[in-house]
Amino acid sequence: MYSCLLATSEAVPPSWMVLPFACLLFLIAAAPLAIPHFWERYYAHTAVGLGAITAAYYLIGLQEIAPLMHSLKEYFSFLALVGSLYVVSGGILIRVKGEATPAVNCLFLLTGAILANVFGTTGASMLLIRPWIRMNKYRVTGFHIVFFIFVVSNVGGALTPIGDPPLFLGFLKGVPFWWVLQNCWQAWLLTTILLVGVFYILDRRNFLRAPERVREMETREEHWEFAGLVNLFLLAALLGAIMLPFGWREGVMLAAAVTSWFTTPARIHEANEFDFAPVKEVAWLFAGIFLTMVPALQVLGANTAALGLSSSLQFYWSTGALSGVLDNAPTYLAFLAAAFGGVGLNLDTDMAAFLQQQSQLLKSVSLGAVFFGAMTYIGNGPNLMVKKIADQQKVHTPSFMAYVLRFSGPVLLPIFALVGILFFSRWRVF
Repeated sequence: MYSCLLATSEAVPPSWMVLPFACLLFLIAAAPLAIPHFWERYYAHTAVGLGAITAAYYLIGLQEIAPLMHSLKEYFSFLALVGSLYVVSGGILIRVKGEATPAVNCLFLLTGAILANVFGTTGASMLLIRPWIRMNKYRVTGFHIVFFIFVVSNVGGALTPIGDPPLFLGFLKGVPFWWVLQNCWQAWLLTTILLVGVFYILDRRNFLRAPERVREMETREEHWEFAGLVNLFLLAALLGAIMLPFGWREGVMLAAAVTSWFTTPARIHEANEFDFAPVKEVAWLFAGIFLTMVPALQVLGANTAALGLSSSLQFYWSTGALSGVLDNAPTYLAFLAAAFGGVGLNLDTDMAAFLQQQSQLLKSVSLGAVFFGAMTYIGNGPNLMVKKIADQQKVHTPSFMAYVLRFSGPVLLPIFALVGILFFSRWRVF
């Protein structure tokens, strides 16, 4: 889906050109709390304005358009995928009667983690977030949304190239389709079980604090109803389109979205409370992100070889740290290039030898890119989409900083550290 910004030969911009990107990240984190009314009205202007600063520097200062064109191409692919999945999944109604117990919620998250490898983290997130909110509607809280993002929108998709964009890039570079499943399933299983286990403890406490009438409802048998299932065929077409070349891929995705929009009965859209507000906000914010991160990625790509990375543990943490704030797909490419020895990524024919000699490095880069995408709302495409849908459904979700300080920091970092020790350190047991 993504072209490689990091393999181009354009001049590397100075480090201070990362400032627009850093400024945008700061505003996404702080502005909704510090200046909420201003941000709600002018977030699009701010994101595009900062992106325009970067674009002007490349066009006027460096007189280079290629990096911007690469980024705009990636943005178009990103928006076509996210937007079409949002529209198609919005035409599928999963109605739940009754309330979910903590055990049922855990089973739902585990199912979502598996489906993320079939439909992709974006597809699974868009398909399941609305029923997730419905089945917990009488006691849904911010942590329900956060753990959905952790498990379904990120960690769950670590087993196939369809699951998450970084792994698809690896597949395009010659990594065998089933390599990730064969080599990463143990880390996936451990991380998923630990996350679902922590969620069970929190959800059990939430359940016990709920009014007695709610707990009685949750012990009744649940009833599930499905409508708009013809959109599953359109969803399959979207997933198949991922393998097509640029242009054809986006054309099929947009055609599927248009078909879904005009063939889905209005009653299903009304029941899903469907509108375009969430995808609109994501589109504007990521327009700024994709433009301002161009110099950040080029500076990263030019310096990965100089970082002195040698062990798989170092690659795991380095890839993960930047995947939480940069788009995790090009970050994966940057550190894959570093694992190859700092050379370019046009090495498809050398991938077999690389896998035989340095499989641990690829494993660490793959898991670091996928897992750490859950560290912030902007670490992976579906994160912010899930938050916006939850906000639209009147669920109180944590702010950007609260998400990091209350949830991803205390919950994810210890689990990811354990994964690093067990799988990539000198004391590794797997």
